[in-house]
Amino acid sequence: MQNEKKDVNLFTRLIKGGHVPDILDCIANLSSDEVFTPPDLVDKMLDLFPEEIWRDSSLKWLDPACKTGIFLRQIAKRLMVGLRDEFSDEEERREHIFHNMLYGIALTDLTALMSRRSLYTSKNANGEKSIAKFETANGNISYDNRAHTYKNGTCIYCGNKEGSELDRDESRERHAYNFIHLTPEEVKNMKFDVIVGNPPYQLSDGGGTGSSAMPIYQYFVRQAKKLSTRYVAFIIPARWFVGGKGLDDFREEMLNDNRIKELYDYPDASDCFPGVSVEGGVLYFIRDEQYHGNCKITTIVRDEQSWPCCIIHKQKE
Repeated sequence: MQNEKKDVNLFTRLIKGGHVPDILDCIANLSSDEVFTPPDLVDKMLDLFPEEIWRDSSLKWLDPACKTGIFLRQIAKRLMVGLRDEFSDEEERREHIFHNMLYGIALTDLTALMSRRSLYTSKNANGEKSIAKFETANGNISYDNRAHTYKNGTCIYCGNKEGSELDRDESRERHAYNFIHLTPEEVKNMKFDVIVGNPPYQLSDGGGTGSSAMPIYQYFVRQAKKLSTRYVAFIIPARWFVGGKGLDDFREEMLNDNRIKELYDYPDASDCFPGVSVEGGVLYFIRDEQYHGNCKITTIVRDEQSWPCCIIHKQKE
């Protein structure tokens, strides 16, 4: 019981802005395909949302590509502050946020454990040290080692080739990412107000790495548009700017989507992800279902230097 209280106090110190060394600042990336997101970058993305969103207890948030759980943790910190007036009791507030507002879909079994540890302070949501007691070990962060669904030798959801290195048995992770391998019935029954995250960038299809590998992040963006009733915010590679490698249709979709409100472009990905190289750079954006207009684009180089903003003119609906 004493250890549990220490973990709760740690979370409280994070909420109140106390200086606590953050292990998620230091964790090494497993690969250049699934890049861990630094906490300060997550905060920049969350700053794009309007202030009133943190005072709305009715919203359901989803990170569809949990790796360390950093998005859910930083969202929880803001909600714990924003919902003080509605839930004056801190424990009641935390229980409501964790049980009714925050959801995650992990990329692997390992990242599911890491995400639960970051959010609940316990790899098991029903564990003794969990600060939000659930009846199950998963809590609201799920992971399922799904199989690819092949038709004519290609996965109908992600394009993986039958017989490839990811065409495995259930004893190994297949990287059939749950969010983009949902059945039509699951999609029909799943809705979230806000979807935010950093999805996997590519799948190895035998075509090399970087711009030669098969991109997969566009499937996450498209699925999020189907499942979100209000906001979508992702950080993704910027290679779709020039199309190619199956991205031509996605490029047209993005350029003609007048619900994308702001976009921040980093030509050098290491400005976002220290020590990580992503060919063509990366960008993050916010899409608001209730917004209709032009997209403000800001290009950022070496953190402090920002090029003048420009506007993409959207086609009229």
